[in-house]
Amino acid sequence: MGKKVKKEAESPPKDVFDPLLIESKTPATAVLMLSSPENEVLAKACDALYKFASKGDENKLTLLGLGALEHLYKLLSHEDPIVRRNAVMVFGIMASNHDVKKLLRELDITNSLISQLSPEEDVVVHEFATLCLAHMAVEYTTKVKIFEQGGLEPLIRLLGSPDPDVKKNSVECLYLLVQDFQNRAAVRELNVIPPLLGLLESEYPVIQLLALQTLEVISKDRETRIILGENKGLDFLLNILENNELSDLHIEALAVLGNCLEDVHTLQLIQLTGGIKKLLSFLEISTVPGIQKNAAKAITKAAFDAEIRKILHWEEVEKFLLNLLETNNDEVKVAASQAISAMCGNIDSKSVLGLQGIPQLVQLLSSNNEEVKEAAVTALSNLTTASPRNASVVAEAEGIEPLMNTLNAQRDGAVANAIAVVTNLSLQEPSRVSIQSHGIMRALAGPLRSTNSQVQSKAAFAVAAFGCDADAQTELRNAGGLGPLIELLHSKNEEVRRNASWALMICASDELTALELCSLGALDILEEINLSTKRKNKFSEAALEKLLDNNLSQKYSRMGYLSSSNIITNGFYDCGQIKHGKKFLSLEELSKQGLTDRRAIIFINAKPQENVVVEKAQDVSPSLSGTSSREKARKGKGEKEEEKPKEVINITPQVQEEINVEHSHWLPPPDFILMDYINDASRTILPLTTTREQVVALAQFVADKMGGPVEIEKLHNFSWELQISEIEFELKCNIVPIGKIKRGTFYHRALLFKVIADRMGIGCSLVRGKYNRAWNEVKLVEDSPKGLLLPPQEYVVDLMFEPGCLMKQGTAKADQYKRI
Repeated sequence: MGKKVKKEAESPPKDVFDPLLIESKTPATAVLMLSSPENEVLAKACDALYKFASKGDENKLTLLGLGALEHLYKLLSHEDPIVRRNAVMVFGIMASNHDVKKLLRELDITNSLISQLSPEEDVVVHEFATLCLAHMAVEYTTKVKIFEQGGLEPLIRLLGSPDPDVKKNSVECLYLLVQDFQNRAAVRELNVIPPLLGLLESEYPVIQLLALQTLEVISKDRETRIILGENKGLDFLLNILENNELSDLHIEALAVLGNCLEDVHTLQLIQLTGGIKKLLSFLEISTVPGIQKNAAKAITKAAFDAEIRKILHWEEVEKFLLNLLETNNDEVKVAASQAISAMCGNIDSKSVLGLQGIPQLVQLLSSNNEEVKEAAVTALSNLTTASPRNASVVAEAEGIEPLMNTLNAQRDGAVANAIAVVTNLSLQEPSRVSIQSHGIMRALAGPLRSTNSQVQSKAAFAVAAFGCDADAQTELRNAGGLGPLIELLHSKNEEVRRNASWALMICASDELTALELCSLGALDILEEINLSTKRKNKFSEAALEKLLDNNLSQKYSRMGYLSSSNIITNGFYDCGQIKHGKKFLSLEELSKQGLTDRRAIIFINAKPQENVVVEKAQDVSPSLSGTSSREKARKGKGEKEEEKPKEVINITPQVQEEINVEHSHWLPPPDFILMDYINDASRTILPLTTTREQVVALAQFVADKMGGPVEIEKLHNFSWELQISEIEFELKCNIVPIGKIKRGTFYHRALLFKVIADRMGIGCSLVRGKYNRAWNEVKLVEDSPKGLLLPPQEYVVDLMFEPGCLMKQGTAKADQYKRI
């Protein structure tokens, strides 16, 4: 009985499964085991998958295809810590693969990973959870999720972990996260600076490097720089620079310090502790191009602030920058040149850098590196702006020829700044002459065609600067630069339009250039611009006026007004008021139209053609006010009588050379009658003592030649149209010389008055009215009490009803004369 009981007790229970050892040789089996309810099986399966995935990307993709991640994701919340740990390890090792990361984002794994960062979890869990987050934080969407799900705080806490791998993964993850400005502000609020500074003392260079890189990013914010200063972070950085054993960290430490230099408060702290001198001393002895380049870049960023520029000048930063120009590294030269440009904002620095740096910068203009060339010429542009002394140094350093060569550079920035430098040099006459001798206008024709607005603007401005010279205008015209200059008026850039208008205003002072500008459509474009309140500017208005002043026929046709300073010369013609948008035809074009029913074109030509033999006359002198041979033949008087007009010639003012007539292929016939009018008026009217008497006499003279006075009541019977038609029929042309008109109405008489008055030096304007009206306005000084000088009064001259009557401007009689 006893033996039976003992035997039954030794036999195992019927529902207990004996342990089974399985040897699996495929990952698929291990993936299947992830569905097991047994913790030990799960732990061993995860461990096997970790080892398999560690062997390479192909294995990771295999597990991805077997659906392992979905099963592992469920295990992140498993109650068994070993299972949970091993599952996290698999995620940490697999997350380096791009396709794996894509699926992890779809599974929204970040929240589960962040929950593994609690202090209670195992260090290994921390290591692989932070590793997985670091891999995923590359993507912007993951950065947002980590921020929203509260992942920053545990990551910052883990910077103090005793495990170096946890530290490394955590700081790497933070470095990626703070690339987003929102996270930068958040980590600052979570007091990330002290633990980051603590990592600078780590024995592992990779951790120190990541800490410095993170500090470099977050120190771009001013608030962070202040906290960095309060935590003596600047001392940490300077200590790294002074330690030669940490030379591999110098570039990154310098980058953080560079950000600190941008803040006046922080810079003052560095200065008070002698940090700037230490920094410059370190930089001066360093021969590492990366350090030199980053130092120059840091100075460039810092120098945007006026107070910082002042501090940097006190610390003699210029010496360091000038030394950098002598290095053999192009990137360093570029950075140094850019820093010099930035320091030019301080007038004292500008003086020091100009005197010592310009010769070096001029040499860099011959560099084969286009970026070096651009940086150097940009520095020269800043150095010579508003600095005649530096401009002289450029000329003395023989910089004009390399500057002219730089106008053909490949980079737009180099071309624009080269133009700016030569423009700055143009303010000094010797440099200006030298630049013009190198063909500056011809060289500017290319930049005027550029598609870069900065180049366009600078080129147009240079044309305005050099265009005052007649030879320069001719050079630009011959180089085909006027067309591109006009095209710039269409630019959407306000500065380009303004500078182009300015250049056109300058060029229009030359009559030949003005004529070509008009033929190229400049007038129409300027008129259109000036109709727009947004696009017009003072220079566009001045350019239009200048062009019209050198094209009086167009001015009178378009504006209906000629001022007393607009002197009518030979070749002028009045074709009536032109409608806006309609092409203004030249006299030659109008002559080819033959006889039409349109309004007669009144033409002025008091200069005979050369080699033209006139009946009973010899060749006529080319002088506008000279005596015609017809007049000599008609007078038949002695030598004394003939000498009178010669005396008159000396009195009359010189008028500008007539370009239209002499340079046109079609030469209009001379108006001998007009020549006689001018000579007769000069002989009889100029000797009068006062301007008032001269105006009255000239008005009566004009009226007498144009059919005499007309009674107001009989004005409608004054048939002038018939005679004009007869002249047109006789000439088989609509172009009528004004001398042939014997019965002239308002606009004929006003034009003749202006023509003769201009040659006699009597100032008067010509105004076109409506319904064939036109009149002249003169300014006369009234008789004033002794010792009292009164301002001149404006009068309208009556040439129709009471020739010689002067009607004060604004009176009812003057207004009636304009409206009749």
